[in-house]
Amino acid sequence: MAKINAHYRKLSAGYLFPEIGRRIKIFQQDNPGFKVHRLGIGNTTEPLTQAVINGLRKGVDSLAAKETYSGYGDEQGEEELRAGLSRFYKNRGVGIEIDEFFVSDGAKPDAGNIQSIFSTDNRIAFQDPAYPVYVDSNVAAGRSGPYDNKQGNYSGFVYMVCNLENGFIPDPPQERVDLLYLCSPNNPTGAVATHRDLQNFVDYARERNAVIIYDASYSEFISDSALPRSIYEVNGAKECAIEINSFSKFAGFTGVRLGWSIVPRTLVCEDCEPGELHDFWLRRQTTFFNGASNIAQRGGIAVLSDQGLRECAALIDYYMENARVIRESLLKRGLLVYGGVNAPYLWVKAPGNLSSWEFFNKLLDEAHVVGTPGSGFGPSGEGYIRLSAFNHRENIEEAVRSILDNLAL
Repeated sequence: MAKINAHYRKLSAGYLFPEIGRRIKIFQQDNPGFKVHRLGIGNTTEPLTQAVINGLRKGVDSLAAKETYSGYGDEQGEEELRAGLSRFYKNRGVGIEIDEFFVSDGAKPDAGNIQSIFSTDNRIAFQDPAYPVYVDSNVAAGRSGPYDNKQGNYSGFVYMVCNLENGFIPDPPQERVDLLYLCSPNNPTGAVATHRDLQNFVDYARERNAVIIYDASYSEFISDSALPRSIYEVNGAKECAIEINSFSKFAGFTGVRLGWSIVPRTLVCEDCEPGELHDFWLRRQTTFFNGASNIAQRGGIAVLSDQGLRECAALIDYYMENARVIRESLLKRGLLVYGGVNAPYLWVKAPGNLSSWEFFNKLLDEAHVVGTPGSGFGPSGEGYIRLSAFNHRENIEEAVRSILDNLAL
């Protein structure tokens, strides 16, 4: 008799975005003449750059000729792409060997799947608020207790609170944990960890044979040269950290789908030798994954060319100018705003004692602007809303004008 994975029953209702959609629909039905300004989406909006388009076309054209057609590729990713990634890191002072890169179809799948190479007995710590896939993948794997609707969290997990007092970057937990999920620049708060912040976590992990899962998907948005773009800029990180990254926001590949993870051969945990976790992830990927699209990988190779990097940097500058416009306008309106300086997300404090959903309603009803309620990212997100810089400039300008003109504070 077949039985379900009952851990899925513990997952809290995935109501956040359906509920946002429901409220927008009701607003539009009641206010048919008003335009809704969407600043909640974490999806790129601008066209791919010319170098990337040329690379993708090269990938397509190669499949159209008998002489250049390819089927399955290297399951770790095309060697040319991994070599390009190795040079990309080396130019930033970080040495990663080609065979330590694993190319995938995006950071989200890797962030969800990486936990499978670790024991279900491991105790997990997350930044709170956090990108939901970190939490949900570990719930589905059976590492949590039930969801507490009142507290908005799962028993059995350690939540590292990110708040105004700690600059939205937590200290390592007081108790012992085995896996720690970090994201910098952070989604949703936009906070960026310093070298010292990361060193504290690396020291914690090495002292306890713990492993850090480090999501660097927004690292290209860091413009401050004093801030780390990779956890491997920190001493000792190669012994205790896995880094996950993506071309999604870096180059606008949200729909193209291409990312990578780094599992150093020197990585260890309590009951393994150096190289074993690397081999586990290799086995996992070669068993359950046939590799990223060869067309997408040609696009990734183009991103890492000199021209591609220049063009993608200009694309990032475009989004960060959007962030500046939003940030300055909200501050002018008297709101408390965090992030949006080295990250494409802005973390906005709800005025007064409004909850996240109450502030969502206020923004929608008065300014016709949609954000993402912070409570949807974890209990410490309550009282905040996330706004995104991913949009066309004209839409950003319309949205902030509406906030300035119509939001009552």
